[in-house]
Amino acid sequence: MTSEGTNADAGTARAAVVRRLREGMARSVLSFPLTSFRDDGSLDPDGYRAYVAQRLAAAPGALFPACGTGEFFSLDEDEYRQVVTIAVEESGGRVPVVAGTGYGWAQALRFARVAEEAGADALLVMPHYLTTAPQEGLVAQVERIAAGTRLPLVAYQRGQVSYTAESVRRLAHVPGVIGLKDGHGDLDRLQRMVLAVPEDFLFFNGAATAEVQARAYAAVGVPAYSSAVHAFAPEIANAFLAALHAGDLGTIDKLLRDFYVPLVELRDRVPGYAVSLVKAAARLRGCPVGPVRAPLTDPSAADLAELKTLLATGLDLVGAAL
Repeated sequence: MTSEGTNADAGTARAAVVRRLREGMARSVLSFPLTSFRDDGSLDPDGYRAYVAQRLAAAPGALFPACGTGEFFSLDEDEYRQVVTIAVEESGGRVPVVAGTGYGWAQALRFARVAEEAGADALLVMPHYLTTAPQEGLVAQVERIAAGTRLPLVAYQRGQVSYTAESVRRLAHVPGVIGLKDGHGDLDRLQRMVLAVPEDFLFFNGAATAEVQARAYAAVGVPAYSSAVHAFAPEIANAFLAALHAGDLGTIDKLLRDFYVPLVELRDRVPGYAVSLVKAAARLRGCPVGPVRAPLTDPSAADLAELKTLLATGLDLVGAAL
């Protein structure tokens, strides 16, 4: 096959992934499943398979295994392979599977090759390791990853990675780069990004508890979001999204006031609670996810008791039970 034919096939495949992601993002929240560990810290593949099946039963728009909520930073390559493979097998093509990758571009490509072999549809490029970098370097990092994988990429800005609108415009013209996940919440900058790129470029809200900012993001043209709450209480996450789509401001405000904002306040008490609190809530629901791995720590007994009360309140608001 000629290079033109190969490029055309790659473009067609990317377009199909973009279409499926766009449809999923319009329909539901994006699910970032937790990774299941046993009490000794080892990977629990059977528990993870059961947990992923539970997430899929709650009808997310797409599945993002081995990302931040899935403790990508704590997985070795063999564990990563198992996690992505199970997610692909359980999804069975029902929703797109976007696997995390990251660190420096060379190591990111090692994970990318594993994700390709496992059957993932796309990759989320996690923030690189440790160092700050200029815009030219941030763009070059994603370009190098895009050039080394056949999978389309969603760039992720969070922590030390913060793009300008011009950098996102450049990324949008890199073959294979299809979107941006925003974890900064700078809506002025995000609005400029949305206006700087082609209409088919994907954006979604990736704040730690995205529902709190969902209306503000939608106002600048980014209505889709990932939901950490979907990882443990899809009843609440889906009810909030339904209210958002219906313009039901009363329900939105009640869920924000009585559940989401208190959850954020509890989450902000301890570094790492953005993951470990979510995992603790999933365990309270009987999900087979196990503990977090170091350097994260599980919530204190007092915080866990507060979380249980808050979770019961949120579920009661949407007519569900703990």
